[in-house]
Amino acid sequence: MAPEQLLLTLLPELRAYALSICRKSDEVDDLVQDSIERALRSTTRPRDIAGLRPWMFRVIRNLHNDELRKNCVRREYFAREERLSDVSYAGRDNESDMQMRMLFQQLPPDMREILFLIDIMELKYREVAEILDVPTGTVMSRISRARKALRDLVEGCERPENTGRPKAR
Repeated sequence: MAPEQLLLTLLPELRAYALSICRKSDEVDDLVQDSIERALRSTTRPRDIAGLRPWMFRVIRNLHNDELRKNCVRREYFAREERLSDVSYAGRDNESDMQMRMLFQQLPPDMREILFLIDIMELKYREVAEILDVPTGTVMSRISRARKALRDLVEGCERPENTGRPKAR
């Protein structure tokens, strides 16, 4: 069966899956269209329906997650720009940035490296995996641990009864 026919056969399932993961129903058609476009351009897509179905679900999921990440970065960027343009936030923002840099420096070098590559340089996990010569899954677990460690440091500094020690779990 031709790739176009296979995708047409899967279309109702793809739309249903996209609808289940999207918050807004108007995103569904765009998500499905983008995933089908990717499939048609791909030279490595499965050629049978049994392999194509989960492959397409992964494509939809990855495209959706990418879009969520982009939107999050955009919101953070615009919120930061708004704070920077507001004179009343200027002093407090600089102090916050300085405190964050100090906390960042307290992290072990491997955690600083992974946070820098992904959260500051905005590289993709795959790119970081190539740079560090490790599997993508390793990058994902390292960034998760590094973000948690930084979050724990930030939460430790925000507590009024901060004793300088990490909080007990």
